[in-house]
Amino acid sequence: MDADKIAQAFKSAGIEKTITCPEAFSIAAKYRISKKEISEYCNTNGIKIRGCQLGCFK
Repeated sequence: MDADKIAQAFKSAGIEKTITCPEAFSIAAKYRISKKEISEYCNTNGIKIRGCQLGCFK
């Protein structure tokens, strides 16, 4: 996982404590980062996922 790349992408998007699934998907596509890596980064850094498209996170 390229944590620095993800951190920079989140910073550019203004993401600090929470992220929505659509935001995560958009960042993954724009920066060519896998969704799994985004998820791992969020878990490691205490960033909450909300607005899950599958209804997994509330």
